[in-house]
Amino acid sequence: MRRQLPESRTTPHLNRRRFLGYTAAGLSAAAMSDIARAQTAVQPPSTPFKPDEYSVTAPVSIEVNARPLPSFDTRDRAHVRFGSLEYRSGLILTSAFRGFGGLSGLRLDARGERFIAVSDKGSWFTGRIVYRGREMIGLDDVEAAPILGPDGRPITSRGWYDSESIALDGAFVYVGLERANQVLRFDFSKGYTRAPGEVVPLPPAARRLPNNRGLEALVYVPKGLPLSGTLIAFSERGLDAAGNLMAFLLGGRTPGQFSVRRTDNFDISDAVLLRSGDLLLLERKFSWLAGIGVRIRRVALASIAPGAVVDGPAIFDADMGHEVDNMEGIDAHVTEEGDTVLTMVSDDNFSMLQRNLLLQFTLVE
Repeated sequence: MRRQLPESRTTPHLNRRRFLGYTAAGLSAAAMSDIARAQTAVQPPSTPFKPDEYSVTAPVSIEVNARPLPSFDTRDRAHVRFGSLEYRSGLILTSAFRGFGGLSGLRLDARGERFIAVSDKGSWFTGRIVYRGREMIGLDDVEAAPILGPDGRPITSRGWYDSESIALDGAFVYVGLERANQVLRFDFSKGYTRAPGEVVPLPPAARRLPNNRGLEALVYVPKGLPLSGTLIAFSERGLDAAGNLMAFLLGGRTPGQFSVRRTDNFDISDAVLLRSGDLLLLERKFSWLAGIGVRIRRVALASIAPGAVVDGPAIFDADMGHEVDNMEGIDAHVTEEGDTVLTMVSDDNFSMLQRNLLLQFTLVE
């Protein structure tokens, strides 16, 4: 979902910190290998794209600048442990390319290096995270490309945008379009980011989700885990009769609808499946009085079934005293040392008051 703050890039006298200050005042071994295979779409084609000129219909290489965030807690810069997460490193991302921003979801390869991200303006961003030791220091090989619809044209040409979520199944990539309440499936083996999307059939309840509160998170369940072969779609704030968040099981052996218990006014912004078989739900809230809140909740995959209402403990909480923004994407990978690393990205809504953040934490089990 786009969380547009009330000022635009044309208001240079009001920076992000001052604005936010004002608002605050008033998975088994078999499952491990299957998840690794589910990330193969992140790998670029053997022959990289080399567009002759900048075009909205073809990929274009761009440069992304990265400024490090040495600490996550702005009140205590020596503080590194936050619930079940330990801060590793972070970057503030900027680019002279006007189309860069609005990052709403990402998926990484098994090494946590190559990535696919979607922007809510209907764009792909692909590239590589550069590390020095365990710390991120920048992005390289970054390309931007329009997301193409079934007709091979940019999805924005038919009024589809707010591409908010992404899931991988081998070379297949699923993208959720929030305002259109659509899911597209792309075969990256047939053109990488130039592959056209195929519309995935959705149940009527998913198509009727409220505007700008629709499909916000996608997770594909690989073999070896409960619900294998199922695409799980979470709404941001589509509420059932009990006021809980609606979610859907697409495909698989037990398609249907379930709910996630909504608490403390948090909405879902993304989700990731761990090798343990647990789901992590990235959630956020915003109010003029308290500002931004970010939370991660852990839900057992085995608890999800048609008709269920699932819940789980919060393992991470952050607020405006931390280096957070409109956090919209989360993914996980496991390092050679065996650490589970969570990567989060924020959507700046193309506003000068917000930032594109890339944050990494170690999950402390």
